[in-house]
Amino acid sequence: MGVREKLEDRIKRKEQEIQDYQIKIAEANAYLQGLQEALKLLPKDYMNGNGSEEIVLRKGSAVQKTQEFLKEQGKPMHIMDILRGIGKEPNSNERTSLSGSLGLYVRKNQIFARPEPNTFGLIEWEDDPDFEELEQSEDFSPGGEEVPQDSSLYDDCPF
Repeated sequence: MGVREKLEDRIKRKEQEIQDYQIKIAEANAYLQGLQEALKLLPKDYMNGNGSEEIVLRKGSAVQKTQEFLKEQGKPMHIMDILRGIGKEPNSNERTSLSGSLGLYVRKNQIFARPEPNTFGLIEWEDDPDFEELEQSEDFSPGGEEVPQDSSLYDDCPF
């Protein structure tokens, strides 16, 4: 067998090897596509087998730090106190950002609860009678004054 024939033989084997890999890749892509289609059939808020929703907060995020801070404090806290507690600057931008993020979880009834305006606690505390008192309280203002019910007072408010 000459040099040319040896090279042609190696080329054929390598082409066959590549074809085998291409078949495996096509099968893997088909499998992946099937899994993706199955995932689309499930609702986004699908619960795991034990009936509880598994929510994992991104490690190091402000929301995760807030959860840890609230667990340490053991009670609902005002957003400005939360910002200070997690090492953020208590300014308007940070407040708006964190309030919006926490509010998303409150609206979904996940992890966080809002017993008072700008005050957040953990949903696991809702069985606590003190937490329920805060939530049912009609007096939300710090000075003990009633909050005006006229919504036209807030028309100029950007949020």
